[in-house]
Amino acid sequence: MKIAKLTIAILLSVALLLLAGCGGEKKQEQKPAEKPKAAQTLKVGMDAAYPPFGSQDVTSKEYVGFDVDVIKAIGAAEGFNVTIHNIPFDGLIPALQAGNIDVVINDITINEDRAKSVDFSKRYYIAGLGVVVKKDNNSIKTEKDLEGKRLGVSIGSTGEEAARKIPGAKLKVFNQLNEAFLELKNSGVDAVINDIPTNEYYVNTSGKNDVKTVELALTREDLGIAVKKGNKELLGKINSGLQKIKKNGEFTKLYQKWFGKEPSKELLAE
Repeated sequence: MKIAKLTIAILLSVALLLLAGCGGEKKQEQKPAEKPKAAQTLKVGMDAAYPPFGSQDVTSKEYVGFDVDVIKAIGAAEGFNVTIHNIPFDGLIPALQAGNIDVVINDITINEDRAKSVDFSKRYYIAGLGVVVKKDNNSIKTEKDLEGKRLGVSIGSTGEEAARKIPGAKLKVFNQLNEAFLELKNSGVDAVINDIPTNEYYVNTSGKNDVKTVELALTREDLGIAVKKGNKELLGKINSGLQKIKKNGEFTKLYQKWFGKEPSKELLAE
């Protein structure tokens, strides 16, 4: 009897092994592949009235300029999509603080006052304030010559800040820079104070028959990209992307494209 029971047990074991063999190994259930995360969209604010930094192409309606290309290159380097939002200059920082945009790039000078409201990236341009006058004006050659004159500036700009420090100056403050240049053409002001690259661009394009730049630099300024105060994560990515495009040569290409020369070693070193 014991032998019979043992034989039955062995036969059952063999049968179970055979059944397992016929069924094969169970296939592991495959989890559905995760969809790649969509790239984050960076909402970038600028006043598109400051060529060659930023403007709107009349034909295509696309935003173009050095600032546009730089922020798009940084976005590509850090995996961001970029959308441009055209906002008047004096509304840029309030829009950033309200969370309506993520970044501001607009030929903005890094200074202590603005640094109380926003955090700035490393500098991406070294600029300075210059002066534009009518072609027949030979009376303004030095900073002292600006005293008591009618000066056109754009609202909230460092040009406005500098002009307010000039003794006896009569300021005309405009919402957009092109309005200040138009006022100069029409002899409504004696000079416009603004960033040198933008001045030179205007004088060499639409203003070439009417105005000229004065060989005078009122200040030296560093331009930066602004993010909301305390947004260290985004600031880190902006600085990282900027450093990448400086190292891989993309920044130099963009600089040459818009300014016709290479950036200084000082600017590239950071």
